[in-house]
Amino acid sequence: MDQDYAGRVVVVTGGTGALGSAVVKLLLERGAICHATGHLGSGKNQPNPHKNLHLHPVDCTDEKAVTDFYAKVGPMWASIHTIGGFSAAPIEQTRADDFRRQFELNTLSCFLCCREAIVAMRKTGQGGRIVNVAARAAVAPTSGMIAYATAKSAVAALTQSLAKETRDDQIWINAVLPSIMDTPANRTSMSDADYSRWPTVEQVARTIAFLASPDNALTSGALVPDYGLA
Repeated sequence: MDQDYAGRVVVVTGGTGALGSAVVKLLLERGAICHATGHLGSGKNQPNPHKNLHLHPVDCTDEKAVTDFYAKVGPMWASIHTIGGFSAAPIEQTRADDFRRQFELNTLSCFLCCREAIVAMRKTGQGGRIVNVAARAAVAPTSGMIAYATAKSAVAALTQSLAKETRDDQIWINAVLPSIMDTPANRTSMSDADYSRWPTVEQVARTIAFLASPDNALTSGALVPDYGLA
């Protein structure tokens, strides 16, 4: 099923990252007007120029920057939050700064963007869609990544709580939970792994595109596993 995004405004945070750029590409193909945050001129993941693509350098852990960004975008149909960070270390090597940074990158950025997206969607009175990116580690924690797993667990809890809060507004909020995705960075860091068992960013992007589409008329508060064979 090809979801029709024609003329619909969609925010994608982290839109120049591996997953974010795949999401942006897919949405543009389906007719969306995309406002993507990211590092402009950041290289191979930089989206190709497109009349419906607007890139914004926004620090999504900065409250004022996020508030100003969403105010600039204005009315929107969907907001997709792919920005985040990863860290792995045993507990005795995890500093408070490491823990705090994972919370800021993964949880605080998601909270701020969800809040401002909900404010914008409530103003229209026409509902909308929000998709967050948690991780498999949020529901199946793995040893050696306590800061990351805790931050992504908070994203999952935030998603389900907000889905209840916005149900009467027709704002559906869900999260995808990828396992290790097939990206150049992950291949480099795990050179001996079987990449064929990992979900690709394009596969995860298709899940996100459905959850953020008008075709998703029922699902809210879901934590959707995108594990592949990993």
